[in-house]
Amino acid sequence: MFLDYLGTMVFAMSGVLTAAEKRLDLFGIMFIGVVTAIGGGTTRDLLLGITPVTWIDEPMYLYLILVGIFFAMIFRNILASLRRTLFLFDTIGIGVFTIIGLEKALNLGVHPGVAVLMGVTSAVVGGVIRDALTNDVPLIFHREVYATACILGALVYLILRQLGVDPALNQMLTAGVIIATRLLSIHFNWSMPILSMPSKED
Repeated sequence: MFLDYLGTMVFAMSGVLTAAEKRLDLFGIMFIGVVTAIGGGTTRDLLLGITPVTWIDEPMYLYLILVGIFFAMIFRNILASLRRTLFLFDTIGIGVFTIIGLEKALNLGVHPGVAVLMGVTSAVVGGVIRDALTNDVPLIFHREVYATACILGALVYLILRQLGVDPALNQMLTAGVIIATRLLSIHFNWSMPILSMPSKED
């Protein structure tokens, strides 16, 4: 539950900072913060047939989203001055939400492969909605290692789970793998290959 709360707040802050960079008005900033925080989890719950979706059934999520939004708004200048603050929030968010989605799917007894997809959905859909609404190409479509880091972390989680590793330790190790993979990919400029098509002149 703590991870879920943490991820929700972090993604809300990520949305606020992105919206503030785009110079949206107060409503726009709050709206982007909310959809960034709940977009992935809502999509996951609907795909898994969980109704009502988590944030509707548990108002605490909305309270935490509001806390994250107002914190990011109040301290936006300080946060913006920190190098790659938005990137770090987003990276922490995908690490946390991958685990949340994966565990929720596994607890429902779905196939591990589907559970991995649910973990990735939880992690990236909120960011996709955020980027689309702020007129950016979603990170998932960039060459950067993004969703791939989530998949790698999810596979590590499944392996450690099969080996009987303590669930809390498994969560920390999996989040660490996702976050480290994302950070290292940026530092060393790792990227996914591009599938190019021949031009009409060729």
